[in-house]
Amino acid sequence: MPQPEVAGSPADSFHLPLQRIVLTGFMGAGKSTVGRLLALDLNWPFRDVDDEIEAAAGLSIAEIFRTHGEPHFRELEHQTIRQLTGQDRLVLGLGGGAIEDPRTRDLLLSTPGTHLVHLDASLETILVRCHGTEADRPVLADRPNLEARYQRRLPLYRLAHLSIPVDTLTPEDVAQTLRQKLSL
Repeated sequence: MPQPEVAGSPADSFHLPLQRIVLTGFMGAGKSTVGRLLALDLNWPFRDVDDEIEAAAGLSIAEIFRTHGEPHFRELEHQTIRQLTGQDRLVLGLGGGAIEDPRTRDLLLSTPGTHLVHLDASLETILVRCHGTEADRPVLADRPNLEARYQRRLPLYRLAHLSIPVDTLTPEDVAQTLRQKLSL
């Protein structure tokens, strides 16, 4: 099978040595699945930011939004990511909207040893992968809002150190591509 093209961004300079791999991308791009595979291969822990927030708050993400609002959630998200980027030998999966906070984005792009990787999935692929999860992801039922959110985030995702097109790849192929590109 031909290897996918891996595009860089203006932030192509990696901070070595590699200590953290942070996966970003829209819902359904494969951050959690690929992150777990990669962490297993590297014998590093995998942490999902949303899971970390839920455990600390004792509430689901939906409950945090409903009870405290999005600004409160984004602050919790930023603080959680800031704490986790202080850990070494870690694979971290972000929530889809984390990249919109400029403080979080700057932290991920500038923390030495951190490689921010965008799993680039088309909106069509996301809709296929997320079909049947509308109860957990109400934005899927609002196509204009979903498309606007996707278009707003895409240029921010592409600021990552690496951007890997994942539409035609299995999670195992994506993890292998990451290992090759990051010389792991």
